[in-house]
Amino acid sequence: MVDDERWKARFRAARVSLPSWAHDAPHRSVYRSNATGTWEIYAWDRETDVRRQVTDRPNGTWMGGVDPTGDWIWWFADTDGDEFGVWRREPFGGGEDAAPKLEPSYPAGLAVGSSGLVVIGRSTESGSTVHWCAPGEEPRVLYAHDEDAYIIDLSEDESLIAINHSEHGDSRHMALRVVRPDGSTVADLWDGPGKGLGAVAFSPVVGDQRLLVEHERRGRSEPLIWDPVNGTVEEIALDLSGEVGADWYPDASALLVSRSHHARDELYRYDLSTGTLRQIDTPRGVIGSATARPDGTVEFSWSSSASPPVVRSTSGAVVLTPPGEPAPPSVAVEDAWVTGPGGDVHALISKPAGPGPFPTVFDVHGGPAAYDDDSFSPDAAAWVDHGFAVVRVNYRGSSGYGSEWRDAIEGRPGLVELEDIKAVRDWAVATHLADPSRLVLTGASWGGFITLLGIGVQPDDWSVAIGIVPVADYVAAYEDEMEALQAFDRSLFGGSPAEVPDRYAASSPITYADRVTTPVLVMAGENDPRCPIRQIDNYLARLRELGKEHEVYRYDAGHGSLVIEERIRQMAATIDFARKHLDLV
Repeated sequence: MVDDERWKARFRAARVSLPSWAHDAPHRSVYRSNATGTWEIYAWDRETDVRRQVTDRPNGTWMGGVDPTGDWIWWFADTDGDEFGVWRREPFGGGEDAAPKLEPSYPAGLAVGSSGLVVIGRSTESGSTVHWCAPGEEPRVLYAHDEDAYIIDLSEDESLIAINHSEHGDSRHMALRVVRPDGSTVADLWDGPGKGLGAVAFSPVVGDQRLLVEHERRGRSEPLIWDPVNGTVEEIALDLSGEVGADWYPDASALLVSRSHHARDELYRYDLSTGTLRQIDTPRGVIGSATARPDGTVEFSWSSSASPPVVRSTSGAVVLTPPGEPAPPSVAVEDAWVTGPGGDVHALISKPAGPGPFPTVFDVHGGPAAYDDDSFSPDAAAWVDHGFAVVRVNYRGSSGYGSEWRDAIEGRPGLVELEDIKAVRDWAVATHLADPSRLVLTGASWGGFITLLGIGVQPDDWSVAIGIVPVADYVAAYEDEMEALQAFDRSLFGGSPAEVPDRYAASSPITYADRVTTPVLVMAGENDPRCPIRQIDNYLARLRELGKEHEVYRYDAGHGSLVIEERIRQMAATIDFARKHLDLV
């Protein structure tokens, strides 16, 4: 008998994100927590240990931070999870909103200076704009373009602004521009087609105008330091396999290097003057995020598939403990490497005790430029508690395995991923891990898209399907989604639906609706700007027209919910649907 309270306790357990901190007042921090049952923004004064809930909204708040002075907290206010809204600002101790007045938009970055200056990126149907908002002045447009762009950072002396953009028409591989406060260009950096650049941050030291950048000149993510004024570029060559990222230490003497390799992370300190690389002691698992503090310690959020999240410090302390009981642990994952049509595919396996074959859930990650890892997942743990094995596949299209692997889906999105998922599916059946008559295909966002596409393209391989906030009718989705995602789709498909209609049709789940034979549950957010509701309704109408067995779960939020009880209801609905149609009730 399943202990319902155990799996629900994992969702209900209070969690906190890694606190961000004010550069000029390091004791003042901001973090996210679900302590009230909804993810909201909190302020924390480390000197007094006073904590204050900053936001309190029915559908929660995800984006927030503190300015360099520690005087102001910024957070993004949308409407019911639609991601369309404005930035708000209030004093650290609480008070009235004092943000610059701009029309609502989708967020495209925020950079705040110590003088009260703020640079705000906005995305609308008209394209992308960056606004210079100086104290006592009306906001003015600093940058505008039809293609996708967003503000990354403001230099410490507030004389330079870094912008990632896709003026060349490829938002999956962006270029960099640094501009002055008058909008004039200081310098551009672009590595050419198929090689993206992602700015991280300017040096945190006044007078140092170097910009830390992640490049992929050798087929994977690595750091470089660019001085846009002097025109110098210094690649940081590290003898580390996997994807490598970095951030500054507060005095800019070193880089905090993060290495992601085969779904797990490590941290290093790289001394810029000596070129010395030293590994930082962290447990085996996943580093969600990390930051170097002024005293030289490093704080990081950590978890593994078996161990719930915790915010740790290299001093040995737990940085921030949420109220209440911790989440119950789960099972450790096992790694599998399966030969696929494009190379070896990495999969993570979670399974209940006892011998197989098990009813098995193939839980497909979103993105697609993301990946499954060895972090704590209440969703995977809930399936295991109910007797299912869980298989998560880092298909071609996933990040973390090099640029070629990530970009292999271009031109045939969805179809390529399914080839890899099928290879792992067949391996799981052949090794008696999975019961071939009880196979669940599920996923959210891009994973929901893959799910609905999979039961049309591979109808004989799956027993049940659960598509969560999916792309279901790709042409209608393109018409209704935010402009930044339209730019992403044009880069992915090689054009718009009007330019390459056959590619969109080949990758659209609605094209294959007549081939669906499995029961389907579709979950959809009414206010979702990423996978809009109309295109989901089109797919559901087609299923009804064809007499296909399906159910619908709609909720009043956007691309997922920040409300814990709603997440529990959704998880319960997915498990109940699978158990019912697999005769496991």
